[in-house]
Amino acid sequence: MSARAVEVLATGPLALVQDRGRVGHLAVGVGRAGAADAGAHLLGGRLLGNAPDAASLEVTFGGLRLRAKGDLLVCLTGATTPATVDGRPMPMASPFEVRDGQELALGTPTAGLRTYVSIRGGIAATPVLGSLATDTMSGLGPPPLAPGQVLPVGRVTARFPHVDVAGVRGPATGTVTLDVLPGPRLDWFAAPERLASTPWQVTSRSDRVGIRLEGEPLERRPELRDAELPSEGMVRGAIQVPPSGLPVLFLDDHPVTGGYPVISVLRAAAVDLAAQLVPGQHVRLRWDH
Repeated sequence: MSARAVEVLATGPLALVQDRGRVGHLAVGVGRAGAADAGAHLLGGRLLGNAPDAASLEVTFGGLRLRAKGDLLVCLTGATTPATVDGRPMPMASPFEVRDGQELALGTPTAGLRTYVSIRGGIAATPVLGSLATDTMSGLGPPPLAPGQVLPVGRVTARFPHVDVAGVRGPATGTVTLDVLPGPRLDWFAAPERLASTPWQVTSRSDRVGIRLEGEPLERRPELRDAELPSEGMVRGAIQVPPSGLPVLFLDDHPVTGGYPVISVLRAAAVDLAAQLVPGQHVRLRWDH
């Protein structure tokens, strides 16, 4: 194991170790978890030449402070976040050095919710069911980061890709449009087209399990208003409608089964967009048949 590591000085609201998640265990009731914005997580790793299964740090709404133990190469992706190393501003989506003893500090995002801190070599720890991902619903994986914790950094095994900066857009600050496909229980709703015509707003009760939306409730067909479903399998991106009629967009720590009807399912790229939504932000859902 390399002697390189990062010491956690502050975590902000929530900071987690995440990777691509636990694949292949849904049949035994173990969710995938993994980075909520999978594209941002993978981009940071690619810019540093990390293996695809390398773990990064997922930081919700900024506030993370780290001290380098050994010289590190770091990249920030996801939510647009002011960041400094010993007070000097650092860029997004571009590798930069954090020397031994220097402090990396993340401010509050100006767009988006989740920032990914990737380190060349990845975070090193003991996997649980083949993954380092933290599942906030089941408790599997490493616990949330805490001040005083020291996280080892893995060995570098690949050549550096020599990319100066990735030309990617940051998360949107206005209304976000998410593409959805028809779900298995579309026919339970009196006017399913209203899912796309209704302006929705993200509530503060949203988390890594799911995004809760506010707006005009969706109504079931009259003959199904009091009907119950046996529990069915749930997937990342499923849009479930509980009795309140207000949709819940499931993210990476979603339950593996659920008994409320699924009206639609987000496209994979739309789930990444949804992971960056902040409370109060407006959302449009668009049918993508």
